[in-house]
Amino acid sequence: MADRYLSFTGTPPGRFLTRRLGLPRPAPLRRWSAERPSLDGGLLHLTAGKSGLGLAPVLARTGLHPDDTTGRPAAVVLDASGVRDVEGLTEVHAALHPVLRSVAESGRIVVLGAPLDPADHHQAAAQQALEGLTRSLGKETGGGRTVNLVRLTDADAAESTLRFLLSPKSAYVSGQVITTGAHEPAAPHAAERPLAGRTALVTGAARGIGEAVAETLARDGARVVVLDVPQAEQDARRVAERLDGIALPLDITAADAGARIAGALPDGIDVLVHNAGVTRDRRLVNMPAERWTSVLEVNLASVLRTTDALLAAGALKRGGRIVATASIAGIAGNAGQTNYGASKAGITGLVRTLAPHAHAAHGVTVNAVAPGFIETRMTAAVPLFIREVGRRMNSLAQGGLPVDVAETTAWLAHPASGAVNGQVVRVCGQSLLGA
Repeated sequence: MADRYLSFTGTPPGRFLTRRLGLPRPAPLRRWSAERPSLDGGLLHLTAGKSGLGLAPVLARTGLHPDDTTGRPAAVVLDASGVRDVEGLTEVHAALHPVLRSVAESGRIVVLGAPLDPADHHQAAAQQALEGLTRSLGKETGGGRTVNLVRLTDADAAESTLRFLLSPKSAYVSGQVITTGAHEPAAPHAAERPLAGRTALVTGAARGIGEAVAETLARDGARVVVLDVPQAEQDARRVAERLDGIALPLDITAADAGARIAGALPDGIDVLVHNAGVTRDRRLVNMPAERWTSVLEVNLASVLRTTDALLAAGALKRGGRIVATASIAGIAGNAGQTNYGASKAGITGLVRTLAPHAHAAHGVTVNAVAPGFIETRMTAAVPLFIREVGRRMNSLAQGGLPVDVAETTAWLAHPASGAVNGQVVRVCGQSLLGA
């Protein structure tokens, strides 16, 4: 459903009224397209504190131009990884304060920090302060701009993350804190089709967000397996045929679902995307047991069972990627969704505990995306007032699109994203609740 308010605020009367009444003024977001794959403009590289990251070669490969000083910068990267005390935070202010007004609309601000040093509480305090700065600045900047924090020790390991955050693909990702680990050498891949030669299985892929994820992974070169319930087989086959992929009608809650997936794909899986999910909303006091158990079964139990089975069978190849779908409801909670919130919070627990084990034992990373208000057929059916509140209750003052979740999934699935593990990344335009 079209966001008429967003369209209206772009007209002269809309700009006048929103300014006079103090209403949200969302800016149209610049998203990726084949015709315009990069942001337009230069990249401003700033430093606070002493840093030895050696960012210049990595930033030069982002598609932006660090040497371009003409016009308004499309992005600002502040390297604050060397900040170790409160005095260093003064340098952060001194670096950002003069340039914020110059950042172009739909621009990017990325702050780089270091992991917290458990042996130095002054460094830990200063680096944690960067998180408060990032989340607050994201709520101030407006104009479709995003602000994110990346904690890193190795610029090369963070390259795929920086390329994502400094591109139109991250249009609805803001106010996030992402930690990258040690450098993970990636197999050679084509820049335009990094998933070429890889197989990606997406559950719940016959429609909505799952379909967008399948489309985006196919765009990046993957052979996509479109899994959905047998009742949606016709839609699944339609999507698979369009993407030159494979349809796999299967109830993911079946006890033997993992074994059947492994049997259907004897050559193994490189990317596993757990997207299938259901809602059965009702306040807990009025919720029968069936509504509770059905949501937990689809959204959490099936993910646990299937993941365990595929890892045990060796069906996920070394260098593989698992991306699960969490939700803002599992982070901030949502009235009428105790079952859904519990299931999605469970996904967060799964990711954070399985990630180190899966990486050590199988060479597989485990991450999650946590969507906020995304414009789908489900949200289009929400009553008007509730829908409008959902759209505006984030720093970008608008709903996201399924492609926003898909682009974030594709980044986590990228062969060069091996240093990103155990992360839960919200795709919510920086929701004003739980963010």
